[in-house]
Amino acid sequence: MPIATILDQIIEHKRLEVERARTRISLPDLISSLPPAGASRAFTHALASQIRQQKPAVIAEIKKASPSKGVIRKNFDPAALARDFEECGATCLSILTDEKYFQGANEFLLEARAACSLPVIRKDFMIDPYQIAESKALGADCILLIVAALGDSQLQELAALANELAIDILIEVHDREELERALELNIELIGINNRNLHTFETDLQTTLDLASSIPADKLIITESGINTTADVIRMTSKGIYGFLVGEAFMRASSPGAKLKKLMFSECRIPR
Repeated sequence: MPIATILDQIIEHKRLEVERARTRISLPDLISSLPPAGASRAFTHALASQIRQQKPAVIAEIKKASPSKGVIRKNFDPAALARDFEECGATCLSILTDEKYFQGANEFLLEARAACSLPVIRKDFMIDPYQIAESKALGADCILLIVAALGDSQLQELAALANELAIDILIEVHDREELERALELNIELIGINNRNLHTFETDLQTTLDLASSIPADKLIITESGINTTADVIRMTSKGIYGFLVGEAFMRASSPGAKLKKLMFSECRIPR
């Protein structure tokens, strides 16, 4: 099944999820119950401090399954994984919370964040302001906005509420047209997903091709397809130090050890 079709299905299901959630608590009531802004951990700042020192800034992803690969990690303990990643040098965590397609859960974010001191992004498909407030209520320090899934007015609306609620944003693009749309927003973190939306294939050249069009005041995060030390060196040699890595870690017997080996041991980049 093409990703575009899967994305359409996911978005439609998200609309139903939001409708159900609104019956439990309204958006105004949810916002009024949110923790103060000071309760957040500085997601963007943590990445920036590493990247500006030309050190790998790793968003380690905690993901049980995906629509294309099925179950990726059977021995799945979000809290233990979070502690392992923190001990082995991760800068931030990414937690999949989509239930139907990725076998995630909001509880996974709560468990992982409580087990460590790292900033956490809620990795889900944001289509409605309700989800931004919900993410804040869960304790997420950052949310993902996928340009391919949103119109320009939606992007502006969701980004505005995230800024109001003091939650960071990672905006994800797949091609030059999406990048141009993303750059219309005042968002510092630009994620470049190397996975083709139509074929599922990954090509690290996508990051390298788009990076030259991104202003120097932005932080680039390369996503998908980082599997080897050679992949890491290919990015860092071009000045790209931000990484979001999931499957390569989740398939390893020891995800933290895999992170340390992939990012720090063999590539000879000081931590």
